[in-house]
Amino acid sequence: MGLTIGIVGLPNVGKSTLFNALTRAGALVANYPFATIDPNTGVVEVPDERLARLADLFHPPSVVPAAVTFVDIAGLVRGASEGEGLGNRFLAHIRECDAIAMVVRCFLDPNVTHVSGAIDPRADIEVVETELMLADLETVTRRKERTAKLARQQKEAAAELAALEQVEAGLGAGVPARRQGLSTEAITWMRPLSLLTLKPVIYVANVAEADAAAPPDSAIAAVREYAAAEGSRWVPISAAIEAELRDLDAGEARDFLESMGLKESGLNRLAREAYEVLGLITFFTAGEKECRAWTVHRGATAPEAAGVIHTDFQRGFIRAEVADWRELCELGGWTAAREKGRVRSEGRDYVVQDGDTVIFRFNV
Repeated sequence: MGLTIGIVGLPNVGKSTLFNALTRAGALVANYPFATIDPNTGVVEVPDERLARLADLFHPPSVVPAAVTFVDIAGLVRGASEGEGLGNRFLAHIRECDAIAMVVRCFLDPNVTHVSGAIDPRADIEVVETELMLADLETVTRRKERTAKLARQQKEAAAELAALEQVEAGLGAGVPARRQGLSTEAITWMRPLSLLTLKPVIYVANVAEADAAAPPDSAIAAVREYAAAEGSRWVPISAAIEAELRDLDAGEARDFLESMGLKESGLNRLAREAYEVLGLITFFTAGEKECRAWTVHRGATAPEAAGVIHTDFQRGFIRAEVADWRELCELGGWTAAREKGRVRSEGRDYVVQDGDTVIFRFNV
């Protein structure tokens, strides 16, 4: 399954710099608003030590990591929901993403213009959130007008109308849809609308290079507190450091990160947060021909996981042979793991766990 993250924020907060660093895509970076008009898209392999360990064990000719698609969406400004700064085009691109990474400027640099004239992370977040809510309010209102006509005759339309009215009232009060405590049924009604404020958000505090290992509270407090208030995730990243990592090989990148006091890259942390907010996990298939990471929703059963690989696997599912990736590596492969009784035979009701290594048995 694909995972798409839209990188959004005000102009000149470091979105395109971060995008280029993550994807090596070479998007235009410029010190003026709307340097990005059409969205830039890049597919990024997600580094995973577990997959690397499995590859070291089996030495297959093919190693396929999980991937995340990042979309660099042009800077939003106040009035975007009404078309300011070509805002409507930009908002449409966000609707196609699974999650939003909202980049917030937390660094001082007199050479990089701030669209509002001052560094104020909370105010920047509120400008973007307001524009997303206004766009959603327009979407919900239009849908409500159509649904109200049907609600007089159709029971389902009446239920949808109630959900629309709840969301409309919340948005009108300045509450994003994801913070309205919507019921499962209400969320089901809203899903076809692709509401911007119903998407999970990861706040990315773009800090100065010198602050990357230990950002001062004065720089990141507003982002941390805003995220905590709504139960969202946040991560501090220095886009400048990520840009330097872009041109280094694995060994050089590791040494550079250590010299900066960092244990891992921003990509690793951002991808991990994205998996968490979307409720995703990784399982593996591993052998002498290929080692591969697969992404499924947390709670997926063995047949559902098999279907991610191929629909025939799910349709003809018989059983799954499962071993923990760590035990498989420690014992030296499938044969030794079976001899030690560490390979389990699981049926249709088995819920796949993060880090499972699986062989699917099927018949079609």
